[in-house]
Amino acid sequence: MQIQPSLFDNLELENNNEQQVKQTQLPAGDEARIIELRETLHRHNHNYYVLNQPTISDQEFDHLMRELQDLEAKHPEMADPLSPTQRVGSDLSQGFKQVVHERPMMSLGNSYSIEEVQDFLRRAKEGLGGEPVEIVGEMKYDGTSISVTYENGRLVRAVTRGDGVRGDDVTANVITIRSIPLELPKGTDYPPKFEVRGEIMLPWASFERLNKERAFNEEPLFANPRNAAAGTLKMQNSAEVAKRGLDAYFYFLLGDNLPYSTHTEAMDAVRSWGFKVAHTEVLESIDAVADFIARWDKDRKSLPVATDGLVFKLNSLRQWLNLGATAKSPRWAIAYKFAPERECTKLKSVSFEVGRTGVITPVANLEPVLLSGTIVKRASLHNEDIIRQLDIHDHDMVYVEKGGEIIPKIVGVDTKQREPGAEPVKFVTHCPVCGTPLQRVEGEAAWVCPNKWECKPQITGRIEHFVGRHAMNIDGIGEEVAVQLHESGMVNNIADLYDLTVEKLVGLDRFQLKSAQRIMRGIEQSRQVPFERVIYALSIQFVGETTAKVLARNVHNIDRLMEMSAEELAAIPEIGPKIAQSIVEYFAVDTNRDIVERLRWAGLQMALSEEELANRTTKLEGKKIVISGVFQHHSREEYKAMIEQHGGKNVSSISKATSFILAGDNMGPAKLEKAQKLGIDIIDENRFLEMIE
Repeated sequence: MQIQPSLFDNLELENNNEQQVKQTQLPAGDEARIIELRETLHRHNHNYYVLNQPTISDQEFDHLMRELQDLEAKHPEMADPLSPTQRVGSDLSQGFKQVVHERPMMSLGNSYSIEEVQDFLRRAKEGLGGEPVEIVGEMKYDGTSISVTYENGRLVRAVTRGDGVRGDDVTANVITIRSIPLELPKGTDYPPKFEVRGEIMLPWASFERLNKERAFNEEPLFANPRNAAAGTLKMQNSAEVAKRGLDAYFYFLLGDNLPYSTHTEAMDAVRSWGFKVAHTEVLESIDAVADFIARWDKDRKSLPVATDGLVFKLNSLRQWLNLGATAKSPRWAIAYKFAPERECTKLKSVSFEVGRTGVITPVANLEPVLLSGTIVKRASLHNEDIIRQLDIHDHDMVYVEKGGEIIPKIVGVDTKQREPGAEPVKFVTHCPVCGTPLQRVEGEAAWVCPNKWECKPQITGRIEHFVGRHAMNIDGIGEEVAVQLHESGMVNNIADLYDLTVEKLVGLDRFQLKSAQRIMRGIEQSRQVPFERVIYALSIQFVGETTAKVLARNVHNIDRLMEMSAEELAAIPEIGPKIAQSIVEYFAVDTNRDIVERLRWAGLQMALSEEELANRTTKLEGKKIVISGVFQHHSREEYKAMIEQHGGKNVSSISKATSFILAGDNMGPAKLEKAQKLGIDIIDENRFLEMIE
């Protein structure tokens, strides 16, 4: 089968042509230094991200990287898409082309007991006419499958599993993953062309950091690292992918005429070329298999990445060929799935935390317990109703679970171990910070502190929200700095940020000049943030990013928004009575209006620009549109923006309410079948562009 050209092929051809023309103009010393720096930085990346054995400091690494960046800028004819400087990715949005796999990417059959593994071995022996087999066990990492192709030691293409026959070309995103080599070390005996397959994952530390950011921005949390890794790998902005901290482990080598007779030999070779390889052991008997399962069911909990089981394979590559595969799975391997992790630990106490909107969240403080690779000390109890349902008493022994590797939650209580006379956990009646009596939100389980303007966590929470990446994106102000600014008396509300100066900031304890300058740059740049994000940044209850976009598109400016009645707001599609009432109540407070005026005076965007208004139409008003497939003229993100620009709404799933589907090449078969069953129109991008033009 023919594989589509790599997204790098044309660029490399242009670079090679330019180099031939300009080679004589390049000082020999600079050329040699660029090559030396690239090799050196590739080696240090491998030491740090694969071996976990750095040999130079971060400062020394950064110094070498800056030197290479300067030389590459001086000599653009030496550009190379696989240079270490390209690990940061590009912020250009681009769709994904689909590529046919040279060899299908199959999935494994599952087993859940040692007996089922024995049955797999019996079937394999029968299929081989009774000849002996050697079995190997390896970790089954819980990520998203990837196939990476190398030619002459250079990465040329990375493709997702897709439907097993074809997948998405995500090369631009994969080169940002620092544990995946871009060029193999010289002198290693790798084939001219080969393919390695493995799992791309989000390590626990990166996953928890990402979910913490999403929770703060009131975005839906990722359920597990696998979902987060899959979502990250399909992001349109590779610069954002680079920030997520993905990792990768490989478990399969493919190629023509490979000089290996066993799987373990092949994996040893892959490891020697600089890849992270799944832990693999040769197991001499079924008892050794059982011991391997028992050992890793315990030890995997301390790994830095998520796992959901083990894989057992025959070691002989000749036997792989002889056994072949079914339509879905190879006959020479089987997966073993672990049961969801659950541990019993003691409840030390329940604390009550105040969010930026005043909602009180009960948190269980636990005796530390190891669960799915992390030490769990806290778990959310969500609200008063959950506490009652669980019937939790003081110092109970509670069951904590990460079923499917999700965020820790308490799933039950061991009442047999309950201490005599233990009292049920009671929800607080007053704010644990400012002492204000709490109020129950009508129709909900939430209790809130109404003291918005004097309750410290609410003040600092609004500051953190305002400066967040999805709001005003003012770099350098995290939780600690927000608290410090508030406690210093400099920032009591978000408008006070625009009164800051470098001189004021460097006067604070432990504040450096560079940190102050970074914050001031962010404040200056925030004046160009579009109106919809300004609305979101105000911390109006129930107004998230999507709702802020809807409001901006319909009301056009802040003055109109401040004067609208609840009835007028509720008449806007997607703005229900609860959101409408919240907006009215927000602007009924004089303090909020004063803040808005001060922000206006500071130069923030308080209306859609004339250009945005001129380009907006109602051609798609009221239409709910699903986007599916790969497009030629524009990226998916660009089409989403066009839909909103012309009054339509982007929806992710097909239903009777869907107006039509904007379909590119390779539309998903499930979506196609559902659309046909519901009689929903499917239009291509040319027809869509005609509709809006």
